[in-house]
Amino acid sequence: MSAPSTGPVVRVPLAQLQERLQQIFQRHGCSEAVAAVLAANCASAQRDGAHSHGVFRMPGYVSTLASGWVDGAAVPEVKDVAPAFVRVDAKGGFAQPALAAARTLLVEKARQAGIAVLAIHNSHHFAALWPDVEPFAEEGLVALSVVNSMTCVVPHGARKPLFGTNPIAFAAPCQGLDPIVFDMATSAMAHGDVQIAARQGEQLSPGVGVDAEGEPTTDPKAILEGGALLPFGGHKGSALSMMVELLAAALTGGHFSWEFDWSQHPGAKTPWTGQLIIVIDPSKAEGGRFAERSRALVEQMHAAGLSRLPGERRFRERAVSQREGVAVSEQEWQGLERLLASDRPL
Repeated sequence: MSAPSTGPVVRVPLAQLQERLQQIFQRHGCSEAVAAVLAANCASAQRDGAHSHGVFRMPGYVSTLASGWVDGAAVPEVKDVAPAFVRVDAKGGFAQPALAAARTLLVEKARQAGIAVLAIHNSHHFAALWPDVEPFAEEGLVALSVVNSMTCVVPHGARKPLFGTNPIAFAAPCQGLDPIVFDMATSAMAHGDVQIAARQGEQLSPGVGVDAEGEPTTDPKAILEGGALLPFGGHKGSALSMMVELLAAALTGGHFSWEFDWSQHPGAKTPWTGQLIIVIDPSKAEGGRFAERSRALVEQMHAAGLSRLPGERRFRERAVSQREGVAVSEQEWQGLERLLASDRPL
């Protein structure tokens, strides 16, 4: 979670921000349906204080569309392949519209069978991963998702990058409280947070990454310019990153992090990989008690001295945004105005 860029901040209603983002996506090649999904995702990240996945990313998304790397008007193809399995070909478009197209069928299958799997391939993931799973928890379901990305992480004990940041997101209902939601990269830091640190001239903590020579560095620019990230927790994070590659790419039919080549598409920023989502109906095991049990766990965690649950900061930021408007720096808002007025990336 990162602060917005330095300078004066304006507060805008979520609906106004979302409308502006949708207009930009449509102006730069997205269909109305795709633009609506992407705008909602990006605006939600900004609302919840996840600035490395919010407005900060818009120039990169526009340049990706301009490069021809991603199809902003793709219509996903949904296939019902088994009683508890749905497969979607995103047709070279973004993963979130593919999820939206399959969502109703996925929930129906989870309710019927107790569990259902959604495998998305030929897709470009967009922004944060937690918005993909939190809505399931709001319906009383448990959801887990993994997605791989472009090669930028050195496996533990290796000499060169191979994995992506390969995040994992989880969401579960909790009686009387916000859902339990976390979204974590299996790298020591999310790639977007490294970009923001570089932009703001900040140094990173030791253990985040290496430079182009493979030497440890705290300089975010050295990581971005020929260097690489490290997995969190050494061999443990590396093992989880490997698992994500297998589930998000090998199982779905998507690309591994190293299997796509965007060298002919200057300006491309989004990884062309795969995504897996598992949705579970806890009522099949615990009736209506799962959310109660979740709350009991949360209460015991607080009693043990935990001051903040994973994902809790996002809900606090969301409450502030709902009262006061979504925080966007004046510099970023002006950048959005320029993107809306321009026919090409800036």
